[in-house]
Amino acid sequence: MRPSHAWCLYDVGHSAFATTMMAAVLPVWFTTHIAAGLDPDADQARVLATTRWADANAIAMGLTALSAPLLGTLADLGGGRKKLLLIFAILGALCSMFMAVPVAGQWLFLATIYVLGRFAFSSSIVLYDALLPHVAGEGGLDALSARGYALGYLGGGVLLTVQILAIQKPEWFGLADAGLATRLAFVVTGLWWMAFTIPLMRHVSEGTTDRNMDVGPKLIRASFTRLAQTFRDLREHREALKFLVAFWFYNDGIGTIVVMATAFGAEIGISRGHLIGAILAVQFIGFPFALLFGRLAGRIGARNGIMVGLVGYLLICCAAWFVNSARDFWILAVAVAMVQGGCQALSRSLFASMIPADRSGEFFGFYDVSSKFAGVIGPFLLARVAQATGTSRAGVFALVILFLIGIVLLSRVRTPRRAEA
Repeated sequence: MRPSHAWCLYDVGHSAFATTMMAAVLPVWFTTHIAAGLDPDADQARVLATTRWADANAIAMGLTALSAPLLGTLADLGGGRKKLLLIFAILGALCSMFMAVPVAGQWLFLATIYVLGRFAFSSSIVLYDALLPHVAGEGGLDALSARGYALGYLGGGVLLTVQILAIQKPEWFGLADAGLATRLAFVVTGLWWMAFTIPLMRHVSEGTTDRNMDVGPKLIRASFTRLAQTFRDLREHREALKFLVAFWFYNDGIGTIVVMATAFGAEIGISRGHLIGAILAVQFIGFPFALLFGRLAGRIGARNGIMVGLVGYLLICCAAWFVNSARDFWILAVAVAMVQGGCQALSRSLFASMIPADRSGEFFGFYDVSSKFAGVIGPFLLARVAQATGTSRAGVFALVILFLIGIVLLSRVRTPRRAEA
């Protein structure tokens, strides 16, 4: 198997966690079942459940933001990107399976497992992204990054289709009820993730590093020293640093929409079937559009391709204020599917084109920090605005400012010629 194919297959595996646990099934399960009794008033209980889910995501992303730079540096110096990736993949998969255990009312128990699983998921992404410059020679950064996202959408969509069928029609699968089907979906998600980690472990090399050190106190000390050096080096890579600041803002909005979409829909009264169905549509519609953005980058450049997607997100945030029916929610979901994968894939490949390949782990650690610190603010902002106004519509609309700032800052980034129009 080609290394590029094996690398893309990991996107198929971990995307199941993103789809089932972060976006579609678990948020609905959490807000409508596990945390449904937070307040005697049903409307207030839905708002509180939404804010608890947002807070759990903010905590998980904050933990990753604090650890990601050191994690990337450890991997580069120790030559252990794949080993660390495997550890976090197994931890995340196990957390996914254990999320089948909590029952109604045990929202804190479930949120704790989710935070740990989300932390493992995000940490594995730091190491996965760091491998991109080392396997992209066959197809180019933009094309390979887009292909990974596209296959992730397709793989996550296929698994989610089966899971939704099991939840909607449990008798077809010999299951007692939808609750049991939901819990089994969490278990299968963990197994799916582990299975698609195997090709990457077997066929993708560690890539180049400037030194390999044995695990121990010396490696830890060297990692902190190197981390400080990388932070200083970022100032020399001024355009990469400017890009990270822009990314920090606009990816805040993207990530918040991903993790809060179903909780938002549940709060405004969209049925569970429509919520999960819309997320499923995002997966299959996102597949061709992620590939399309890869081709678009070849014509107008990665930066300008991202800008196109961000304008789409501006319109989505504004339109969310007027969502009142399942039809409105479906239209919004399709719009998100058209821009989500493209923005994320081109952001990854654009940054990869601006950094030294032999220190990709270190630099992608800061890339992930930029993403995760933003991810603390986005859900927190949405939760506080929703709590203050009594509706998440205002919280989603508040994300407009993040996309506007991101667009302005990104327009001032000078990129490598291959990434420009």
